[in-house]
Amino acid sequence: MAWDEARFWIDGQHNDALYQQMLDDATQAPARNARRKKVVRPEEMPWEMSRQGLLKHLLNEQMNTRMETVDAYMQVIPPGSHSGKHRHLAEECLYVLEGNGYDLHQDCDVEITDDYHWKPQDEIQRFEWEAGDVIYIPPNTIHQHFNADPDRPARLISSTNRIFKQCGLNDLEQIEDAPEYTPGVIVTPDLVRRLLRGGRPGK
Repeated sequence: MAWDEARFWIDGQHNDALYQQMLDDATQAPARNARRKKVVRPEEMPWEMSRQGLLKHLLNEQMNTRMETVDAYMQVIPPGSHSGKHRHLAEECLYVLEGNGYDLHQDCDVEITDDYHWKPQDEIQRFEWEAGDVIYIPPNTIHQHFNADPDRPARLISSTNRIFKQCGLNDLEQIEDAPEYTPGVIVTPDLVRRLLRGGRPGK
């Protein structure tokens, strides 16, 4: 043979039934999926006081639902408050369930060569929104949500494609924490009601 590789390809004694495992996984998928939730009740949706703010997870890879490709959560922004500020490679859309406010978006210049790096552009764009609107977040855009109503909460449904994570591109970076973020706080309905009235965790 013309290629030096011909001297080496036959080496190795390790065996593994990887293809058979793929066949077995495909065969077992219907029974496995039959045990996964197609309907998720409110009491089964986990709350989280995250660095991005108060979230109620609707669909997540950890929740054993039938959804394979989408993660979704409801973001609750107390009166006059705002979310954290973050950036991620996956594009995102948010449906405004309740309230009115605005987003601040800052695009980034990205270069992918031997490494991956990004630099925020100087311009920060403002986008107004109200109940019934859909907000689009382009890939790798620094963004933050602001509730413009000092008396009423805002609620947004966020949806992103989890394929980015499965491709090794979980490039999520938190730049600023939400004001309500308190590490280790346990979210209860009473706490949520207090936040909806403009209170703070622990007060």
